[in-house]
Amino acid sequence: MADLLYPPVIGAARAWFKALDLRFDIRGTAHVPSRGGAVLVSNHISYLDFIFTGLAARPAKRLVRFMAKESVFRHKVSGPLMRAMKHIPVDRSRGEDAYAHALGALRSGEVIGVFPEATISPSFTLKDFKSGAARLAQEARVPLVPMALWGTQRLWTKGHKRDFGRNHFPVSIQVGEPIEPGQEESALSVTERLRDRMQELLEAAQRTYPATPQSAADAWWLPAHLGGTAPTPAQAQAL
Repeated sequence: MADLLYPPVIGAARAWFKALDLRFDIRGTAHVPSRGGAVLVSNHISYLDFIFTGLAARPAKRLVRFMAKESVFRHKVSGPLMRAMKHIPVDRSRGEDAYAHALGALRSGEVIGVFPEATISPSFTLKDFKSGAARLAQEARVPLVPMALWGTQRLWTKGHKRDFGRNHFPVSIQVGEPIEPGQEESALSVTERLRDRMQELLEAAQRTYPATPQSAADAWWLPAHLGGTAPTPAQAQAL
């Protein structure tokens, strides 16, 4: 049932992206393994990031099982879809259950999608990472595949209205070389390596992004350190 449902959902998303006339720049998808377990790790700047992260795995013909907050699974519409597509609910008061679920999926050869920041970053910069992705990869003996998204925040993000008009927004998806975590390496060290690599990918996506704010009011989606009006990381932490 899961894999009978998942491809049509992807097809519907692609049709919607075409209707919005999104302009994709997708690089590095060959780094997603065509078989075997892997942890696909992305930054988090939009409510729609799980869709765009999943697109990175489609050239390898992989279906990504995402770890997502448990409340999404209680929703009357999204809940049945999430369960049918084998996504993994995360109850933060019982995180060990989600961890065990994800570990079993990795060992059975699945690709697990993780947002190590755990929540959307209002500053559109990388927040501190949780170590769960690194620990999963180490215990399952699978690679971490880092990636970065840019431009998705313009569609729908925390504190801003959705914009699903035909605005031709560019969306950048950058996938990096897999990271093989050492078995004797600490999860903290692996997480630091992962974050550093994702920072490089994010900066590359920002440098090559083919759009700039059209006005001061439109500068909300650009980080403060790049001249935009998004909150700084310190301001975002206080929100």
